[in-house]
Parts: sequence; structure tokens; C-alpha cells
Amino acid sequence: MKILMVLTSHGQLGNTGEKTGFWLEEFAAPYYVFKDAGADITLASPRGGQPPLDPKSVAADAQTEATRRLKADKAAQAALAGTLELSRVSAADFDAVFYPGGHGPLWDLAQDAASISLINAMFAAGKPVAAVCHAPGVLRHASTPDGAALVQGKKVTGFSNTEEEAVGLAGVVPFLVEDVLKKDGGLYSRGDDWQAHVVTDGILVTGQNPASSEPAARALLELLAPAQ
Repeated sequence: MKILMVLTSHGQLGNTGEKTGFWLEEFAAPYYVFKDAGADITLASPRGGQPPLDPKSVAADAQTEATRRLKADKAAQAALAGTLELSRVSAADFDAVFYPGGHGPLWDLAQDAASISLINAMFAAGKPVAAVCHAPGVLRHASTPDGAALVQGKKVTGFSNTEEEAVGLAGVVPFLVEDVLKKDGGLYSRGDDWQAHVVTDGILVTGQNPASSEPAARALLELLAPAQ
């Protein structure tokens, strides 16, 4: 069972002068769900190397058992510091792909040609794709083999407009995840703010927010279970 995890390389929060990147818990929780299930995990990002970490995600109130485990895991830290360049990986080498969130993906992965090509190839091959929190925004330009928007007619979720407003960044991000998913024809649903909400539609798994990262990873494993 080979799972690719794709992280952002974008570290600037628009024109605010603040830093952003990937959200620590949204990487750590799925990483250990996959690792503990015996998966062979590969990490990639558009630029390769160490992806930028959202500094807010290392605050004391954002820590979990998984983030504390990662802090003590030298092998995982080394893997994170040496992510592969996304353009050098092939969908043919993996059984599934998982995109952790954080605001960073809205600026790079949503428009990244290698990411879009990877998602398109995974879907065309019938391989599961999962994305959590802001990462469902990476589906924005993905398409089916017949050219339709990938999310068109599919049940999806992602970081809600009210959650974005709550963190004060609705006017900073390049687009709102909820709005884009709806615009592309996705059948968007949401749970309460900050509560876990995961949607599976065929081979597509999406999670709404940080609380959804672990259950989204487990939902992805369930899709892979018949192939094991």
C-alpha cells in the first residue's frame, strides 16, 4: 500500500507579511494513521525539500497526540525535510494520494500543473484522492477524462466560509474553498464549525477542517482495504 502525501511549498500569507504553509496536525494525524496501517508513505511538494509550516499550527492549543509524536520522530522529520519535487513523482507509483491543508495550498497547489496532472491521472486510474480543510481547493482545476470539472456532481466538503471568516482571512485568501467547490458543481455539505465532517463519494474523500484530518485518512484507508 503506497500512499503519496502532497504538501504546499507556499509560505507567505498573501500581502499580510505573515507566514503560512501546511497545518501541522493535518499532516501528522494522517501520516500516523497511514504509518500504523503499514503503508509505504512518500512525501512531495512543488519545490521539494522542507515545506513551510504555518506557525499558528505549532501553538500550544493546536497540539495533539499526533503532533507530539511527530516532534519526537526523527525519521518522520527527516522525510518531511526531504520531500520530493512533485513534478518528479508519477501517479503510476502510488495507490492513493492525500493532501493536508493549511492556507498554503490555495496559492500554489490549486494552480500547480504537476498537482493537477497527478490528480487527473489518479482519478483516471481509479485511485483514491483525499484532501482536508483548505486542501480540497487543489481540486479547483482538476478534471475528469471527458473534460468536466472533477467535483461536478460529487459530494464534497472543505473549509467553510464561516470558518474562514472566523479566522479573519476571508479577505486575504485568493479564493474561498466552499465557494469554488460549489462553483465547479460540487455538492457541498458542511458540519458545524470546527467539528469533524468527512465526505466520501466514490474514490474522492474530503474533510472540512483540522478535526476532520484523522477521520479523512481512515476513510481513505477504507477505500484501499479491498485492494490489500
